[in-house]
Amino acid sequence: MGWLGPEEWDAVRLSLRVSAWAVVLSLPLGIFVAYALARWRFPGKALLNGLVHLPLILPPVVTGFFLLMVFGRQGAVGLVLAEWGVVFAFRWTGAALAAAVMAFPLMVRAIRLSVEAVDPKLEAAAATLGASKLWVFLTITLPLILPGVLAGAVLAFAKAMGEFGATITFVSNIPGETQTLPSAIYAALQVPGGESGAMRLVLVSVVVAMGALFLSEWLARRVQRRIGGE
Repeated sequence: MGWLGPEEWDAVRLSLRVSAWAVVLSLPLGIFVAYALARWRFPGKALLNGLVHLPLILPPVVTGFFLLMVFGRQGAVGLVLAEWGVVFAFRWTGAALAAAVMAFPLMVRAIRLSVEAVDPKLEAAAATLGASKLWVFLTITLPLILPGVLAGAVLAFAKAMGEFGATITFVSNIPGETQTLPSAIYAALQVPGGESGAMRLVLVSVVVAMGALFLSEWLARRVQRRIGGE
């Protein structure tokens, strides 16, 4: 596909890499948090729920600023990690972290709805037979919520692909290192005559996003059919 230049392909590949790692690394935590919010009662549950959904209502630039303050080289966490050789600021790993934070609420929401749709009596019946809570989750709950987990992962991937504000604030816009698709589109629009390059990248973004949404909708319908016993 020669209609994309080398730098544009770099942006596409980096976006796919960042989005994939954002989903893979946040998915276990997303399942745990979604299950906790759906099933457990504990002090601070409302606070946790608010923190999980905070990136949805905060300006992305604010989220990126918080990430820079915490995970930057001089941040409370970033300073310690830097001594171990782990650096997020102005690296593609930081772009993955920013994308994961921004996509996390959508992932948790989708998985939580799937958990809440599972009849707790099924889990209770397995527990009365002597199964541990972990075994009940792995053999009963997880298979039932798997379509919801996949749907949440797909939505998170699509959100990560489109993340811009938090990413550019936290890791800047460095070609080949942190320049994802949205950042490349923004950079192209700052150059006279760059509209054609921006349009090509926009088309790639639309195709990926629409594909993710269609896949998510298909998985959601599977969840409904499973719950309805069809």
